[in-house]
Amino acid sequence: MIKKLSILALTITLFTSCVSKKIYTDLEDKYANLKKENRSLTDEMAELSKEKTKVSNDLNELESAYEAAVSERDKLQADYAASKNNLETLKASYKALEENSSASIAKNAQKNRELLAQLEAKEQALAAENERLNTLKKELESRSQRVAELENVIASKDAAMHKLKDAISKALTNFEGKGLTVEQRNGKVYISMENKLLFESGSWYVGAQGAQAVKQLGSVLAENPEISVLIEGHTDNVPYKGNAQLSGNWDLSAKRATAIVNILRENDAINPENLTAAGRGEFAPIASNETSEGKAKNRRIEVILTPKLDEISKLLNEI
Repeated sequence: MIKKLSILALTITLFTSCVSKKIYTDLEDKYANLKKENRSLTDEMAELSKEKTKVSNDLNELESAYEAAVSERDKLQADYAASKNNLETLKASYKALEENSSASIAKNAQKNRELLAQLEAKEQALAAENERLNTLKKELESRSQRVAELENVIASKDAAMHKLKDAISKALTNFEGKGLTVEQRNGKVYISMENKLLFESGSWYVGAQGAQAVKQLGSVLAENPEISVLIEGHTDNVPYKGNAQLSGNWDLSAKRATAIVNILRENDAINPENLTAAGRGEFAPIASNETSEGKAKNRRIEVILTPKLDEISKLLNEI
């Protein structure tokens, strides 16, 4: 078709000058029609090419499906042959059983009854075991739930103690670097105050600066009535030779702890039942007593804040 168009175009070019206007116009119309026909044929050819591709794809799919069907048929045939062989074997076995004597049949029947009785006994044992396992499963689920509740309570307590530690740190900001530290560990908050902030050497009287620190601590404790407060007095290992009324470092540490308790009790919002004073003497050092710096750290008051664990204890008892 393209060749025809080329020849016609050349003919028009050669004879344009020597043919009449009508002939030239007819040729042009014919050329335009041929171009249109060429475009139509080109489009039709493209469409046929697409159709051919689709048909080819469909053919490939059909071939794959056919091969799969053949494979499945072969498998079914093999299964059928195997089943047929099994059937023949069973028929032969059945025939052999029929040929056995009545005594053998009776013996086999007795054995079958015994096996059936054993099977029933095992089924009963299995049913009992399943029931026991179901009971254990329910108990395990119940305990798992209580453990989850316990973890939630512990997490809540820990978060509350962290919040309390932050509140105490904020309240005692002015005393940081003056022998006072606040930290949280093992679910408790520890406030350590060295004696240089609280007491003169050998004394259990709390100075003005130390009393102010204790009172500010008390203002935070008053807002947390569910906290148990343990005040521990500590000394270094130098034997006490001060007031004759005291028997030694242990007595001095107890006096100092009691002095802190008395200041906290001035705050009526603090429940005295939450307060405990204890003297530890020189027997719980946090530094070496071989240096003056270590001895200074060991001479301290430790306030240990512990959340009340009634709810946790109850959950633990239920587990």
